[in-house]
Amino acid sequence: MHLHILGICGTFMGGIALLARALGHRVTGSDANVYPPMSTQLEAAGIELMEGYDAAHLDPPPDVVVVGNAMKRGIPAVEAMLDRDLHYCSGPQWLRENLLRERWVLAVSGTHGKTTTASMLAWVLEDAGLDPGFLIGGVPLDFGVSARLGSVPFFVVEADEYDTAFFDKRSKFVHYGPRTLILNNLEFDHADIFEDLGQIQRQFHHLIRTVPGSGLIVHPASVPAVETVIGLGCWTPRETFGSAGDWRAELIEPDGSRFRVRLHGVEAGVVDWGQSGLHNVENALAVLAAARHAGVPVGVAVEALGRFRGVKRRLELRGEVAGIRVFDDFAHHPTAIAATLDGLRRRVGAEQRILAVLEPRSNTMRLGTHNAELAGSLTAADRVYVHAPSDLGWDAAAVLAGLGERAAVHDAIGPIVTQVVADSRPGDQILVMSNGGFGGIHQRLLDALRVKYGA
Repeated sequence: MHLHILGICGTFMGGIALLARALGHRVTGSDANVYPPMSTQLEAAGIELMEGYDAAHLDPPPDVVVVGNAMKRGIPAVEAMLDRDLHYCSGPQWLRENLLRERWVLAVSGTHGKTTTASMLAWVLEDAGLDPGFLIGGVPLDFGVSARLGSVPFFVVEADEYDTAFFDKRSKFVHYGPRTLILNNLEFDHADIFEDLGQIQRQFHHLIRTVPGSGLIVHPASVPAVETVIGLGCWTPRETFGSAGDWRAELIEPDGSRFRVRLHGVEAGVVDWGQSGLHNVENALAVLAAARHAGVPVGVAVEALGRFRGVKRRLELRGEVAGIRVFDDFAHHPTAIAATLDGLRRRVGAEQRILAVLEPRSNTMRLGTHNAELAGSLTAADRVYVHAPSDLGWDAAAVLAGLGERAAVHDAIGPIVTQVVADSRPGDQILVMSNGGFGGIHQRLLDALRVKYGA
């Protein structure tokens, strides 16, 4: 079968392409932004890439056009697909019909932590010898790729609530049919497609409706936004985690790098790992519950977590110069920003300074939806530097006024690099947060630090 994928270079659609290729299909694709590392990863798999969305990319007609959710009416290839009455579907639909229907799907959903938790779960199953397939919106360091076919039956998928395609406005996750579902947390996000939290909760309840009675739903205990969704109806056994949950953690180290696991009050093991932050402790509890449902003994899963290496762009150390460490993180929501800063603060203690560099780049952040919470989310940082280009649409200096002299706003990346490096001193932790490339600021900071310190 020949698949042509429109919007192939996104993380999700690129993963679909790799899985289709692994299944033996011929795969081609179009994208407006064909560049490494995704382009090289796809080409190495034998996938032909085309720049832009020319209608001629559909000559000769493929057996099916798989349409990414960035595609819109008016795009030449989309119009040609409709005019010629070609067979088409969304990426999630293709995934369900061609792969997931034969698998035990373990889906990880929630507003925050999906990528990290899905990576942990895939790793625990891998370490237990189960060779799972997976499709994750990031790159787990233990695998080096975001998608893998794996062996039957287990498949871990990051279950995103964003819409499916221009012709299917349901959340992507309603297509996946999970037997094991983690619903990690829930709050308002994606203001570009959802009007309020209630609309998001409705989509999550659509997901819950698809989980069989022989499955398992894992969710945090006593979280009102989640309880509201469960209260709409649930036909599947549940296990909870958190301070009031079935699965609980007792911190041995305050940064969460070592904690005791209790299941229904009985000690089940001690996790001693390279991760930090209370959010990751809760992610780990959810993973232990989901892995046990797939047949992994708790003790085996606890040991596996101790070997979990993390995920690219999740508090990833990009380099160190003169004792100054530069981290990269994907945080782009006040809750995630606060959690990431808390995790780093707990790791380094109160003596070392944290210089936070933020790019408000997501659709929701650019709309200013979270402005009221933004300054508060950054209070754990000693200095804050924000990239506010002229088209941002809101006054970043006013929004961050509550941080006083700790905050600096720049409309270009160069001045941010200059000021951060000028302010830096040995022992500092520089934390860069963005859901995009941020103009290569990580390497620019490292290069400038080497010049300053002669390293």
